[in-house]
Amino acid sequence: MSRKLRIGLIYGGKSGEHEVSLQTAHAVIGALDVSKYEITPFYITKQGEWRRGAALNGRVERKELLAFDASEGEAAGAALAPFFSGLTSQADGVLAEVAAAGEAAREEAVDVVLPLLHGTFGEDGTIQGLLEMANIPYVGAGVLASAVGMDKVAMKKMFAQEGLPQCVYRHFTRSQWEKDQPFFLMETEISIGYPCFIKPANLGSSVGISKARNRQELIEAVEYAFQFDRKVIVEEFVDAREIEVAILGNEEPLASVPGEIVSSSEFYDYKAKYVDGKSTMVIPAELPEETSAQIRELAIQAFQSIDGSGLSRVDFFLTRTDGQIYINEINTMPGFTPFSMYPLLWKETGKPYAELLDDLIRLALERHAAKQQIKYTVE
Repeated sequence: MSRKLRIGLIYGGKSGEHEVSLQTAHAVIGALDVSKYEITPFYITKQGEWRRGAALNGRVERKELLAFDASEGEAAGAALAPFFSGLTSQADGVLAEVAAAGEAAREEAVDVVLPLLHGTFGEDGTIQGLLEMANIPYVGAGVLASAVGMDKVAMKKMFAQEGLPQCVYRHFTRSQWEKDQPFFLMETEISIGYPCFIKPANLGSSVGISKARNRQELIEAVEYAFQFDRKVIVEEFVDAREIEVAILGNEEPLASVPGEIVSSSEFYDYKAKYVDGKSTMVIPAELPEETSAQIRELAIQAFQSIDGSGLSRVDFFLTRTDGQIYINEINTMPGFTPFSMYPLLWKETGKPYAELLDDLIRLALERHAAKQQIKYTVE
């Protein structure tokens, strides 16, 4: 009998979405088939420290995800050993420590990684770059797609290049804002007006987002968003329904049925997403067949425009007055919490949670195998 596939589950992270990642990890662990997979947890603290736990045999209590600390868990060198077991002794610092682990580390090497990290230092291409260097298969988007999917400004520019319909937006950095605040206030008021939404450019889960109805609220919202990123984006308000589509695949991605979010708050903020559980998800969304097909097609187009792989959730606005479709954003590592849209959309489309995870792992292995055919040297 062949051995179980070794799954490295990375969660937590130095991010404003740390708690969201824990919820995702808890749900995924409970859904993975332990008869097929050996699960090794890798917890990254809010300070960026790596901790590796013992292999898991199925569902765990949420508190167990944080149970290993400096005395019970392992420091960075040992925790990373399964990823960098093949390094030479010429590596420096932590990597040298990992290389010294030798055969012991190779015996613990994981076969594929699920980077269940949301936000900065996880969903933005950083962890993907680490795994690329280690030449380990991993679930989800690559370095480029992750980085673009995380940076809303870069994302919107790429969507514009692809001709995807979008709302009006403006963006600026902290230094630009501090240097010429009156100009950016005037530009926002002329081109966008009130109300408008203010967001950190590099964050998700609606962290740091505010709605401004006047100049004072705009200033306060921008200052608040700058707590989470050096770059801020301001978007026009549209009276619209919020429609979401789940994407699954690599070269030939599939789109789920669309779903609709009916928020319990004025807009779909962090609390509405992850805390109160009162927001309503209408799956499938009540849409004309033609509109549903158009949104699914645009979702696949958006996924391919950033060179996506594995999974993504693509969010749209559908205006209430005239039915115009605007793409809002793409999320390359959507949550798998009990309140998450992504797995529920696939469940409605005919793919249950456990099967969805199996497919994501398969897609990661297929993508990795294809990349091994690429030559990186010229002889």
